[in-house]
Amino acid sequence: MENTAFKFSLFVFLFSFPISLIAQNEIKMKSKPTGSPLVNFDDYLDLALKVKEYRKDRLVTLDDFKKMSKEPNTVILDTRSDSMFKAKQIKGAIHLDFTDFTQDNLERLIPDKNTRILIYCNNNFLFLETPRIEDANFASKVSKPVFSVDLYKVILSQSLTTAPLNGSNPSTEQPKISSKPITLALNIPTFINLVGYGYENIYELGELVIISQKNLEFEGNSINKFYLENY
Repeated sequence: MENTAFKFSLFVFLFSFPISLIAQNEIKMKSKPTGSPLVNFDDYLDLALKVKEYRKDRLVTLDDFKKMSKEPNTVILDTRSDSMFKAKQIKGAIHLDFTDFTQDNLERLIPDKNTRILIYCNNNFLFLETPRIEDANFASKVSKPVFSVDLYKVILSQSLTTAPLNGSNPSTEQPKISSKPITLALNIPTFINLVGYGYENIYELGELVIISQKNLEFEGNSINKFYLENY
């Protein structure tokens, strides 16, 4: 009798266990988020591609940037963090942290959408080019690729499963990984978002400015501190 009951319990367990796993997987599949209705990657990508073409004719030299900044109905907009802006910014620039970009905030700061907006970011400035020295207040947003040991193992394992080319030995060849850095300049998302919010009269500083060589006026706490300590 006990043996029969044991067999019956075992049968129920073996029958119900896979059903339970299937049910759990279905719950997981159903609970997987599809994304917020207010977040649409494809829409942003479409906008970015349109802006990419539009932006090509909106890059200006430093001389033109300075000249335009002095003309009517023109603002210089700095969208870096509040702390970086306060430390050092192009003289006369107004500020709205990129993380605070909303239509309401932009309309309060720049009510007229026909206003000409000049933009710049950290990646526009170096203190010296040779040797390469960054200004601490304009730290470049560049992603330098880091070689991954795990990635190398994966690529190497794949190369071992394929026939060697031209008699080469796949076990000794290293994978070719691009060493080109990725620039993550704030100018690009700033430009895209401004257009998305209805501001199209935008011009971007289109060159790398060597601060030690160019005549460009800055202001901010770091400059005030420097003069207080040295003069």
